[in-house]
Amino acid sequence: MSRRDPHDVVVVGGGVVGAACALALAEVGLDVCLVEARRPPAWSREAPDLRVYALAPDNVALLEALGAWRDVRNARAHPYRRMHVWDAAGGGPVVFDADALARTELGFIVEHGLLVDALWRRLEQSGVRLRCPATIEALDEDDDGLRLRLDDGSRVSARIAMAADGAASRLRSLAGIEVDAHDYAQQGVVGYVRTELPHQDTAWQRFLPTGPLALLPCADGTCSIVWTLPTDEGARVLALEDGAFAQALTSAFEARLGEILPVSPRVAFPLRRQLAARQQRGRILVAGDAAHAVHPLAGQGVNLGLRDVAALQRSVRDALRLRARWDSPQRLARWARSRRSDNTIAAYSFEGINRLFSNDAVVPTLLRGHLLGIAGRMPPLLGMFWRRAAGL
Repeated sequence: MSRRDPHDVVVVGGGVVGAACALALAEVGLDVCLVEARRPPAWSREAPDLRVYALAPDNVALLEALGAWRDVRNARAHPYRRMHVWDAAGGGPVVFDADALARTELGFIVEHGLLVDALWRRLEQSGVRLRCPATIEALDEDDDGLRLRLDDGSRVSARIAMAADGAASRLRSLAGIEVDAHDYAQQGVVGYVRTELPHQDTAWQRFLPTGPLALLPCADGTCSIVWTLPTDEGARVLALEDGAFAQALTSAFEARLGEILPVSPRVAFPLRRQLAARQQRGRILVAGDAAHAVHPLAGQGVNLGLRDVAALQRSVRDALRLRARWDSPQRLARWARSRRSDNTIAAYSFEGINRLFSNDAVVPTLLRGHLLGIAGRMPPLLGMFWRRAAGL
């Protein structure tokens, strides 16, 4: 296949957001190159990935349009039809129900490794040029385009570049884009468990003074847990032997689904909020974790990154339809302002919820459960919250 030089776009980073970005821009007719340090391992049904996502409907639609969703759905994607949220301090729950919202499901629980694997299989059929394994070492930019020097000494030229290479993004750093970071002094303990009672296709979340505990429904009757704890407590809980861990987890979840037993190894990851000062500088764009890392309590991290991709694809498609410059500085800046605004609002909203519920101060404790209960009795308000989270 003949390829233009320079490319229209070079995407740095081949995770979920980077791979989806490369496919989305190739789908509207751009010449795309993807640079990734290492090829992701093939997904294995026998070794479930501990990292899972709660994919919202708008992003399921994006993945379907990119040709990746059918493989994911056929392999192992579990729909959740309800969300049940309550506070340990009391008060009523908030319940989101697919039937009440006239939906077949609220979203899908999908393993990270499965999603990346499906996207890469699409990449190999898409005409996207893959430079893997490869890392970037230098960036040169002028009014006409940019050039990335790779670790093998070769260069890749393009009209724009997308930094989708994670929270420690090398391309973002080379572009001189600073980040604002805040350490929550919390860890997220993750793993798979089996509950005594069925999970009812429900995403459960209980707010505790130490942080939220979520159980996400998965295939074969298992659940994925995300247990937010202060750093020291997270390390202690992670080190428990299985019996003691099961007892602690069952108690923390109020035995809502009976006894909970671990069925996989457990890992923990540090939690922080990190926002890039901007999502565009010159011909460099920033998306996904390279642009925004948020608290996992609302399950919106990868959803925000895929919305970065969908918004950019719409911007390029509209420009091509109007025979306008898809990479004009004004158009790129408009995309960046819109996405950073949405991502910043989301990041600080999740942080505020975490601060309100993850403490045992008297006033927040007295108020928060009752506020949840009031919200839970207002269907229009619940519908508005869900449509926002669902990207609809």
